[in-house]
Amino acid sequence: MNYQTLTGLTALVATLALSTAASATTPSVNSSQPNVKQLIAQSVGQASFYGNEAGEGGPLTANGERYNPGGFTAAHRTLPFGTRVRVTSPNTGRSVVVRINDRGPFVGGRVIDLSVGAARALGLTSSGVGTVQMDVLGGGEGGGRRHGRRHR
Repeated sequence: MNYQTLTGLTALVATLALSTAASATTPSVNSSQPNVKQLIAQSVGQASFYGNEAGEGGPLTANGERYNPGGFTAAHRTLPFGTRVRVTSPNTGRSVVVRINDRGPFVGGRVIDLSVGAARALGLTSSGVGTVQMDVLGGGEGGGRRHGRRHR
């Protein structure tokens, strides 16, 4: 991971941590999407997607949910489970709001791994990887069955 990416991720996590208490009473950005708060942080980076084709349920995600390839979910290394992130592709102009429910990506230079459904909605499935803008909207108050895998 290069210094610039590491610095950006550190700033993103610090901003999220400092803003969590303040955003608890912030009005919604879009009333048609409940539990989506005002913009907390922004970053730009490479996104990829992972998983099976829609309709083929996958393994458990890091928060204990069954992976839903057609859902609008994503993996991020540090954002809390349940955090809502608006992901926008500058190439297609499309955007989706995803919920963080897994950990990753673990490939250098990538900042988020999208479900197949979210990648398809953004138009990223043909290229596999693409530049995106991520807007952290909040909502990371748990958002899943558990907060991490148990290591035995």
